[in-house]
Amino acid sequence: MEEARRTSKSKSSIDWVLVIVIVILVLFGFLMVYSSSYPDGYYKFNGQPFYFLKKQIFAAVVGLFGMILFTNINYKIYARMQRLILISCIGLALLTIVIGVASNGAQRWINIAGINFQPSEVIKLGGVLYMADFFDRNRKNMSNFTKGFIPSMLGILFFCGLIAIQDDLSTSIILGGTLMIMFFCAGAKIKHLVVLVSIGIIGIVFLIATQSYRMTRIIVFFDPFKYIQNEGWQIVQSLYALGTGGLFGMGIGKSRQKFFYLPEPYNDFIFSIIGEELGFIGCVAVMLIFVIFAWRGLRISMNTEDFFGSQVALGMTTLVLVQFMIHIAVTTSSMPPTGRALPFISAGGTSLMFLLVSMGILLNISKHSGTY
Repeated sequence: MEEARRTSKSKSSIDWVLVIVIVILVLFGFLMVYSSSYPDGYYKFNGQPFYFLKKQIFAAVVGLFGMILFTNINYKIYARMQRLILISCIGLALLTIVIGVASNGAQRWINIAGINFQPSEVIKLGGVLYMADFFDRNRKNMSNFTKGFIPSMLGILFFCGLIAIQDDLSTSIILGGTLMIMFFCAGAKIKHLVVLVSIGIIGIVFLIATQSYRMTRIIVFFDPFKYIQNEGWQIVQSLYALGTGGLFGMGIGKSRQKFFYLPEPYNDFIFSIIGEELGFIGCVAVMLIFVIFAWRGLRISMNTEDFFGSQVALGMTTLVLVQFMIHIAVTTSSMPPTGRALPFISAGGTSLMFLLVSMGILLNISKHSGTY
């Protein structure tokens, strides 16, 4: 009886370790967004050094309210909302094409009441929820080529395509990688995954070949110093920032690269500023926090009472981790540059808000998981 009572208590409590990790990352994000953005805020926005920090705090407050709300909504309800999720994702993708607002050469935003909103963030969550239910309902057929692989492949390509048509290849890759990991854990055969990965690579190569700026990024990646005066500038400045930081860094607020050497240091290259100001030790500390995040998220997935919840928890965790790894790879010149924020830390209203909402879903699943 006592054991049953302890188990019941454990399954009604959220994962507080995960909550602490999320709060630490968000608060650290405030510090780094201010430190990396105040030159841009002061000189480009009429002497407002807190310009980006205020936007980040607003997004975090809204996102935390969303996280609390979704923490208290039973995750099983999403399995009954598949048609609504699918229609919403298609509608948002089409709206972006029709009335989208262009930014940095890509039409990925929708302006609502003066607020820019990025539909791909919603499509990422919708894709995870929809495919988690699909894998759950077809779990017995996952190893079958015609009943499992073909429908799964079409579903993954469909959701990735909804983002790719918005000219957002990096987000499409993040979602595709996440859904393939979910597919593998749902019981897919290795040879089927090899076929799916091959199709994905062919698709990525095609999308890169059809856009000259993407081809340029690939060429520059192999020797950024050769193109330091133009396309290779941001990669070289990122490496300078990381190299200057050394072991212990120059100290908070003392970065030099953020003074208009490194484009958007508060977003796509914020890890470079972390390396410059906090050094190798600071970078390792940030990565260790994400390791703890991975541990808690995957533990929730493995201990959840039903397969749908396990798949959703896996998807929400993997979305963060794949984006984290891509951001680190870009700033260290380990892969061609692509605009990806560092989860919870980089400046970005829509990204942070929906990231925290997804964490609310993950925390609700933790209530039904024996993570302790």
